[in-house]
Amino acid sequence: MLAEWLEKEKGVEKGRIIYVTFEDREQLDAFSLNPKDFVRRFAPDESGRYYFSIDEVHYCRDVGQKLKLMYDLRENIKFIITGSSSMELLSETARFLVGRLLSFELLPFSFGEFLNAREKGLARMFWERHLLIRNLILRGEDFKIPEKDIFTPELLRYYQEFVLFGGYPEVIKARSEEEKKIVLKNIFNTYLEKDVISFLQITDTTRFRKLVSLLSSLTGEMINFETLCRETGGYYREMVRLLDILEQTYIVRSLRPFRKNLVTELRKNPKIYFLDCGMRNYAINNFNPLEVRGDAGRLAENFVFNELKLMGENLLLKYWRTTAKAEVDFVVDAHPPIPIEVKFGGVRETGIGRSLHSFLRSYSPRFAVVVTKDFWGERLVGSTKVKFVPIVYF
Repeated sequence: MLAEWLEKEKGVEKGRIIYVTFEDREQLDAFSLNPKDFVRRFAPDESGRYYFSIDEVHYCRDVGQKLKLMYDLRENIKFIITGSSSMELLSETARFLVGRLLSFELLPFSFGEFLNAREKGLARMFWERHLLIRNLILRGEDFKIPEKDIFTPELLRYYQEFVLFGGYPEVIKARSEEEKKIVLKNIFNTYLEKDVISFLQITDTTRFRKLVSLLSSLTGEMINFETLCRETGGYYREMVRLLDILEQTYIVRSLRPFRKNLVTELRKNPKIYFLDCGMRNYAINNFNPLEVRGDAGRLAENFVFNELKLMGENLLLKYWRTTAKAEVDFVVDAHPPIPIEVKFGGVRETGIGRSLHSFLRSYSPRFAVVVTKDFWGERLVGSTKVKFVPIVYF
């Protein structure tokens, strides 16, 4: 995709985009011994732009220093570097490339990207309605509820596959469920070996695995560190460190509380969600269909969380809970705020729960959103317009 963009938008000739992987020992050794000659082999002249795409760059010792040298010597060359070990990649490059580096997060596919890969015609219908919801959340733009929707049943089948096995590209490409499980197992074990054991020197992988499994079962709940310590046999500082590692290595994300009233609203305990539902399901070894699962609601909440986080870097997302235990799943912290409730059960009418009512009374937002399984609807509650939208368009 990047090569196509460079060729189409920047007019770069194909021969000037060079692919390198340091999993190839010959390429790794050649670059390590003499980076200037290695680059000159593929980019002999200093006219025109060359792009080097180097994968698994962290295998090269002192790679940041070598890339800095080449960046400074050859102004017509740009390097695109990737690696499967996020911690090593940053550690080996960041300190040498300050002011020379732009970093990008390559996250698992969103649901829309997943649909693009699987069924482009259906993906077009998804994006039309997804953008309506997106613009409401990001810009406060109202939209008309569709009168008829013939696509939700088919989208729900794709949604089930997505929340069971996740959005890693190799998982999506796998042809059978067994193959998908094997790929997820390999991704997790590679992560353990490269980031956790090799780079971070954490040798107690049994406790680490137990923590990941425990967090999987607590998806969407407020984290209690006493419970984590008791169930894993660890101690407080260790749990805090391991949670930070899981966040820094793109396994989980934390969600903090929304609070304006410091007396009645909770102040600290975060919730934890997984960046990829497939990884979450692998950790608890549960790939059963949604209709026979007791955690379909948790998966729906995790799905909505991830889709919200992908809507924009500047989107401030929180959850709301009071000391009286009124709770709203998500709140977009804007002016005014937008509360979002996930109700994956069989919602067929525009009723809302007490907790959402409580939030509406307290903050009088312009819009609120209730995410349903397959129901479109709209209701005015005081000055708030509540939109009911199917999860498959989120």
